[in-house]
Amino acid sequence: MLARVTPSLRLTRITRSQNVTPTGTRPYSALAQKIEHSSRTESISLPREQLISHSLDPFALIAPELNHLRSCLISLLGSAHPGLSEIAEYYFFDPRKQIRSSTVLLFAKATNGLGKGWQDKQFTSSFADVYRLRQPTIDLPTPPRPPPSSPLESSITSGVVSPPLLLPTQIRLAQIVEMIHVASLLHDHISPSSEADAIYQQNSIDNKLAILGGDFLLGRASTALSHLGESEVVELIASVISNQVEGEILRMDSVQTPKLGRLRGPSSLDGAWDVYFKQIYLKTASLMAKSARGAVVLGGSRDTEVWKDVAYAYGRNLGIAHQLAEDACLFEVGLSELRPGLATAPVLFAWEEHPDLQSYVRRNFSTNGDLEAVSFFPDSDHSTYSSLVCKAFDYVSRSSGIERTRVLARSYTQKARDVLRILPDSSTRLGLETLTQLVID
Repeated sequence: MLARVTPSLRLTRITRSQNVTPTGTRPYSALAQKIEHSSRTESISLPREQLISHSLDPFALIAPELNHLRSCLISLLGSAHPGLSEIAEYYFFDPRKQIRSSTVLLFAKATNGLGKGWQDKQFTSSFADVYRLRQPTIDLPTPPRPPPSSPLESSITSGVVSPPLLLPTQIRLAQIVEMIHVASLLHDHISPSSEADAIYQQNSIDNKLAILGGDFLLGRASTALSHLGESEVVELIASVISNQVEGEILRMDSVQTPKLGRLRGPSSLDGAWDVYFKQIYLKTASLMAKSARGAVVLGGSRDTEVWKDVAYAYGRNLGIAHQLAEDACLFEVGLSELRPGLATAPVLFAWEEHPDLQSYVRRNFSTNGDLEAVSFFPDSDHSTYSSLVCKAFDYVSRSSGIERTRVLARSYTQKARDVLRILPDSSTRLGLETLTQLVID
């Protein structure tokens, strides 16, 4: 049984506020150096039934837009190759897989009409056809008008034509974000070698198709991005692609260079945490943070207004929480998805309790035999046991690493909820609050 987690176990890690310092001699991009570590805010655990109801279901609030987005992207991928259509249906079958595009749409709904530049942006509502990837098969219902921002506006007669709650550019941004995310997933599914385990091979697609499919989506996303007509958003989303590449390099089990040879992992626990948080920001949180900010920019928020910063902070904290929960889940459900590479939070917490892990983390679990130990699972008739091997799993299972990772994830969801207090009360804001719980369940 894993040890019970107390706040003191994680206090030294969560309250760190110093700048991230890269380990070794590898330079990082200027964008990567902007990662900040805020102080811990105690998490508040609410009953699931209080957080999630039909009226506050975040996906129900944007269901027409998500359905439209899903059908467009499935059609787009299918036009490239029938095999990609099947992959797309898998990714888009569950709305919870569309967390990134949902964040874009929800933040757009929550902030449209608040920015001083809203009046300059709402005219784009007449350009819906320009921003569609394909002609929709069904007509979207007319969205309601934004909530009144002043008593004068609320007194205007209902006969006046009101702007849509979501602009076509914002819906298009959600499509772009989803294309970038699915492209990343396709590239992640490239089999590392012919010796990959049977489960991994069964769930993988052909390497060449994965590479070309991901490249196809990135190309389409880049083209669509240039049509948004907002240079700040173009810069934000373009930087996401470079962030994801840099994050993937950090996650690799080994990096070989002609002059420096094989680059090793961090040698200290603090250095390992720095690299880990940098990696999850670059690979996961960057897309959520910058796309949420981009949605608010498209809604007319200007540099002197707080709405862009609120969106970025929410997306960043949500993305970190989501990745922490994913990393904990890998050790909870089994070993089929564990791969050599950068040590994740459960392993780093286990390192604090089992110093022997240092040598494995130092070489990123890349040496034959590093992923070997025994964990038993009873088979169907309970007469024999099958063994799955993974030394990292063995160390983690004998530590409080998983529980402490869950506690850390909840602290970041609380940070995401905290920044939402600045937004006006609305059902969309409540939906964003509910989303913070869904990403870690």
